Amino acid sequence: MANRYPTQINALWTTFLLGILFHTDLGLMPLFHDQAVEHSHAGGNLDLIFGFMFLFFTIPMVLIILTTFTNSKGFRRLHFLVTLLYSVLNIGHLIADITVKAPWYQLVLMTLLLGIGILLNVVSYQWLQKRYHRIRKTIPAA
Repeated sequence: MANRYPTQINALWTTFLLGILFHTDLGLMPLFHDQAVEHSHAGGNLDLIFGFMFLFFTIPMVLIILTTFTNSKGFRRLHFLVTLLYSVLNIGHLIADITVKAPWYQLVLMTLLLGIGILLNVVSYQWLQKRYHRIRKTIPAA
């Protein structure tokens, strides 16, 4: 089962991306029921916020592709560090949601996303520790 770690990592990243899309969608659902959506970024630089969201969504997409095609130790180290960064950001986001008294379903979803992130940390660390041996092709003597 040589591809175990990349397969697990890609499944976790995909699940995480679907979860954050759902989190964003849940935040916008009041609009479809003629209710106000809280504007905590009023007066802020929206380009900066949208740029951060762009990076937050696209980095996992790029990592999924790279995880599929590379096993290099350097990439696995970088990947693990990125998963740690995402977990720290998720903890901060969960704390912010608790502070502003977000609806219970958002808190449950963010807790689930944090759990997925921690599992991603564990699997990514295991992948980092995995040793890959080069397979030498021997040419049979004629």
